[in-house]
Amino acid sequence: MKRIFSGVQPTGNLHLGNYLGAIRNWVRLQDEYDCIFCVVDLHAITMWQDPQDLRANTREVAAAMIAAGVDPKRNIIFNQSQVSAHAELAWIFNCVARLGWLDRMTQFKEKAGKNKERASVGLYAYPNLMAADILAYKATHVPVGEDQKQHLELTRDIAQKFNHDFKVDFFPVVEPLIFGEATRVMSLKDGIAKMSKSDPSDASRITMTDDADTIARKIRKAKTDPEPLPSEAAGLVARPEAANLVGIYAALDDKPVDMVLEEFGGQGFGVFKPALADLAVARLGPIQDELRRLLAAPDQIDAILGQGAERADATAQPILKEIHKVVGFLGV
Repeated sequence: MKRIFSGVQPTGNLHLGNYLGAIRNWVRLQDEYDCIFCVVDLHAITMWQDPQDLRANTREVAAAMIAAGVDPKRNIIFNQSQVSAHAELAWIFNCVARLGWLDRMTQFKEKAGKNKERASVGLYAYPNLMAADILAYKATHVPVGEDQKQHLELTRDIAQKFNHDFKVDFFPVVEPLIFGEATRVMSLKDGIAKMSKSDPSDASRITMTDDADTIARKIRKAKTDPEPLPSEAAGLVARPEAANLVGIYAALDDKPVDMVLEEFGGQGFGVFKPALADLAVARLGPIQDELRRLLAAPDQIDAILGQGAERADATAQPILKEIHKVVGFLGV
């Protein structure tokens, strides 16, 4: 059986990059895989979170998944902290993974910056928890962006070392699912920086709670260059802002970049930006309407997450018991 595990952090408003790079793909994957989708609130607290904001953001991320089309009846949707297997297996993996492996993780270096000594142990060991998220369910595939490939490689290393150390063929070697064009959406203010929740400028991103006027305004003010659009994708080289906007259009319209440029090549951004704004509003509007409805019913979201956690726990616990036996723990 092919099983997907994927998660998203509840750290502020979801944006267009989260939707195009992850959640939209999850909707498609549910037709082909046994899917487990997780709001990874344990990962979120590797950086300090206001408790009230963490609860609100967890509900918002879950609601956005459902509003975008992830079916909680067909798939398991839950928040990570409700299933203890994640934290328990992470400790076992802390004892399997090597310090040298974690020292090579570039995301820790980026997030810790110059204050490495002040970073939490959780931030450093984050990849071991990510491996536990995946392997607690013996997931076979994980949809990842380019920035997460290194963490998935570590998951594969941990699985192989566990199997080798205990002389078992227990964990699968997880395969990445990397999607095509425009899965890496860049900032509307800087075409070489990833669209991010942490960017101080709200104008740098389109959030899933922006209304139609806000979306249109942000696209209208997005950074571009003075040249008209080329007729082929090769003409976007060294034009990061143009490439980003064209890539967003291609992803929203579900067509190759070259097809977009066949339509708009030779035209300026005065023509292209209004067309992109109209498309974004048309595609995101129904999702945003459902998101607002769900956020007005927090008890409904909590019930979905609770039911999902029960199903996730029922899947993980038998696997965890087998792990206990392999490791040599008594009482199982």
